[in-house]
Amino acid sequence: MDIISQLQELVNSIAALAFNTFGTLQRDSPPVRLSPNYPEPHAANPTEDAANVAEQPKLMSAALVKAAKQFDALVAALPSSEGGEEAQLKRIAELQAENDAVGQELQRQLEAADEELKQVQELFSQAADNCLNLKKPE
Repeated sequence: MDIISQLQELVNSIAALAFNTFGTLQRDSPPVRLSPNYPEPHAANPTEDAANVAEQPKLMSAALVKAAKQFDALVAALPSSEGGEEAQLKRIAELQAENDAVGQELQRQLEAADEELKQVQELFSQAADNCLNLKKPE
């Protein structure tokens, strides 16, 4: 798999991790009193293990950091854009010229193959006609 595809998959993975992390934080966060005018909020899940609730965000944030480091490593592995935009445009023009030359060569080969096919078909037709002419009428 190429680097760009790996980056795309990693971005999707980071998005999923962030979505799950934020959802978990929102779900497991303790209720907070917004104003002294409101009554004290009730605990949503008092039976849940407090250690698990405290540990889960740490694990999820560690997974996010690990994915971000992998992303940075993949970005660092990308080829550098040396020379700036002008050099890139020059390289694109060179590649386009090379592509055009290869395309013309392929077109010549295709035309030669078509010509050879016509010759083979003509020879086959002549051979078939010769075979039919050699048959004795019944």
